[in-house]
Amino acid sequence: MDKAKLLSVLSICACILAGCATVNVNVNTPAKPAEENVEIICFAAASMTETMEEIKSAYELANPNITITYNFDSSGTLKTQIEEGADCDLFISAAQKQMDELDCVDDATRIDLLENKVALSVPEGNPKNIGSFDDLVAGLKDGSILLAMGNEDVPVGQYTQKIFDYYGLDETSLAGSGVLTYGSNVKEVTTQVSEGTVDAGIIYSTDAFSAGLDVVDTATCEMCGQVIYPAAVLTGSKHPDAAKAFLDYLQSPDAGKVFESVGFSALK
Repeated sequence: MDKAKLLSVLSICACILAGCATVNVNVNTPAKPAEENVEIICFAAASMTETMEEIKSAYELANPNITITYNFDSSGTLKTQIEEGADCDLFISAAQKQMDELDCVDDATRIDLLENKVALSVPEGNPKNIGSFDDLVAGLKDGSILLAMGNEDVPVGQYTQKIFDYYGLDETSLAGSGVLTYGSNVKEVTTQVSEGTVDAGIIYSTDAFSAGLDVVDTATCEMCGQVIYPAAVLTGSKHPDAAKAFLDYLQSPDAGKVFESVGFSALK
């Protein structure tokens, strides 16, 4: 083989080897890692169950790396669980009291998220023809009405106690006369009304809406104060950035439409 042909063959071989090397480098280059999967644990007042479940579906669809896990119960029970060390990234209470009593709240993230109304609700057909809180008070005094209310550690129960104070009613005396039954959260009170085991219940307007119950009256601010739902990321959150992003979404117009559809009012 003459010198010119030899140089030509060597040149072709070098190009082939160079091409193979380039291919090998591309094949062995690691792919960009997938975005980290994150679980956000949200403790929320029981009265938010239906709306938060709907919001979860929309949020997870738009954010496939996010899983939202809820714990719904009375705000007092949730507060106790958090104090006892339960994992929680985001807490939404049905009253300021329970949020105020926690020392693990990231104050920089705390907001007043929603407003609700305390409602006097009756079973289907309203057998006792209750039309107002005035009617309720008269029936409690003469023993003709059985009322369901929340326990004293439940926000809806605390709002009810304020209504009793407004009307000058003594809860202990009423309980002793057998005209009160209790629930450990607002959903238990709502169930008693839905099943007709009581003549009326004091719940939230949103729970009455979700359960298809009739509301015959709503309490004024003078009677029980504003019903504000504060929300905050907790200092012990394992995923504070993701929790804050979800809290931001809860203040968005899309989430607001879900809340407002059942009777919540968004707070700006």
